[in-house]
Amino acid sequence: MHCPFCRHTDSRVIDSRVSDDGAQIRRRRECPECTRRFTTLESASITVSKRNGVSEPFSREKIVSGLKKACQGRPVSDDDLAVLSQQVEEQLRATGQAEIDALDIGLAILAPLKELDEVAYLRFASVYKSFDDLDDFENAITELRASDSASGSD
Repeated sequence: MHCPFCRHTDSRVIDSRVSDDGAQIRRRRECPECTRRFTTLESASITVSKRNGVSEPFSREKIVSGLKKACQGRPVSDDDLAVLSQQVEEQLRATGQAEIDALDIGLAILAPLKELDEVAYLRFASVYKSFDDLDDFENAITELRASDSASGSD
């Protein structure tokens, strides 16, 4: 780590703390050359492999954007979407993989979205499970009804 003041090529870590959301580490550093202190934020990056072969950095905002489309007109708040996207990101980070397929991200969204809103789940699933016809929708609805009756809710 270069010192931002004198550009010395080394620094000493004085203190390390995990951020509130657990996604970053805050390190307080001191330069042995000029003795000035500075803070760095470190986070593990996740790369997303898209269907077209392009890779790009993971973006929680893209998850929220896709969820907003699926939840349009549904009684789901922005806070609900923020919590869901954070859960998905934590789940993906927990895998320890540096590169994740975009399809896997979409599939990771399905279970918590199903709990949040079943109509939004169907909309989202139709894209990520590549529904081809009405039979695919009917099968998904049948699965939803079966899981609802198994859990005792109607």
